[in-house]
Amino acid sequence: MASPYIELEVAGRTVKVSNPDKIYFPGIGATKRELVEYYVSVGDGVLRALFERPTHIKRHPDGIETEAIYQKRMPKHPDWIDTVTVRFPSGRTADAFCPTDVAGIAWCANLGTIDFHPWHVRRADVEHPDELRIDIDPQPGTGFDEARRVAFTAREVLADAGLTGFPKTSGNRGIHIAVRLQPRWTFTEVRYAAIAFAREVERRVPDLATTAWWKEERGERVFIDFNQNARDRTVVSAYSVRAQAHAPVSAPVTWEELADCDPRDFDIRTMPPRFAKLGDVHQAIDDQAYELDRLLQMYEEDDRGDMPYPPNYPKMPGEPKRVQPSKARES
Repeated sequence: MASPYIELEVAGRTVKVSNPDKIYFPGIGATKRELVEYYVSVGDGVLRALFERPTHIKRHPDGIETEAIYQKRMPKHPDWIDTVTVRFPSGRTADAFCPTDVAGIAWCANLGTIDFHPWHVRRADVEHPDELRIDIDPQPGTGFDEARRVAFTAREVLADAGLTGFPKTSGNRGIHIAVRLQPRWTFTEVRYAAIAFAREVERRVPDLATTAWWKEERGERVFIDFNQNARDRTVVSAYSVRAQAHAPVSAPVTWEELADCDPRDFDIRTMPPRFAKLGDVHQAIDDQAYELDRLLQMYEEDDRGDMPYPPNYPKMPGEPKRVQPSKARES
């Protein structure tokens, strides 16, 4: 017996939605159809965040209570959906989803894609990032309020470096800030800039923020994850839904809103009317692309040098010993 389905007209294409009444988010009873229609309703915003970026998709084909399928390689798809070839740190390559219209995003949502994870490059030049990503990640004992305080210190550091950042909630407890860049620097250089930036935030609020890569050294502080700027590392996109029972979304906000917003206020049902009223509050992110000279100068002037890469990366040039401090002391 064939599965029930509906058809939606999206960006001039017909997108089939199978099993539209399947419950995907049990906390609020939201269905697969609502997921797809959500992405269409915020289409201009989510497409701005994903446009022509290699994008990994995290699928829950039977709803969030089932195990996720995290796909870096685009599954079988219609010929009108674009892909782009990327190279991983291992040297292997893959054809990743490359969003160019809202219909492609809706098609992926029908596959059970809850959230989208774009690279910080575009397909015209996949070796030079056009975005500096600041990932403010609360650790145990801290939460969104502490992340918010770190974010405003981050704003000050950005301003001192001549940069403008655009904040969003992560959809959980954290905050992401994006800075549009001229695509002139390598992944390594952008990561160096992120390290220098994170160290300066840590210097200004040492009891609140940390750059410690090893969890045992972080304490009850907010981690600034500089490694999110390495090749093949991603953060969830603006407007992405998160795989939680109440269907929260990663919500772009203004700095004024960030001062007192609650991330729980942004979800699959509240974001569409907000978007219809305000549009994309990050629309101006592409108005100016910035230089990284000041942050790279700060990195060069700091004699501490590089920091560890994630464990799945090959040993990188200039990287310090990649072993957690407690084990290093035992050896």
